[in-house]
Amino acid sequence: MAEVDEMDYETAVAELERTVQLLGKEQDDLAESVRTFERGLALARRCAQLLDDAERRLKELAAAGGRPPVP
Repeated sequence: MAEVDEMDYETAVAELERTVQLLGKEQDDLAESVRTFERGLALARRCAQLLDDAERRLKELAAAGGRPPVP
């Protein structure tokens, strides 16, 4: 899901919250429910990836004494 891969954290979390709400409602179409679930998984993975990236950057900054690492 290319569009999910380009979302920032705030957008992905907001979309994930909407997706969870949709999944909480009764849906008649099984195929649509599966697509919604798959999108939710992609959004959750994107959020986790962005959090992991932020944590890694913070650890790098801490290791460098608060200064940005030299490339």
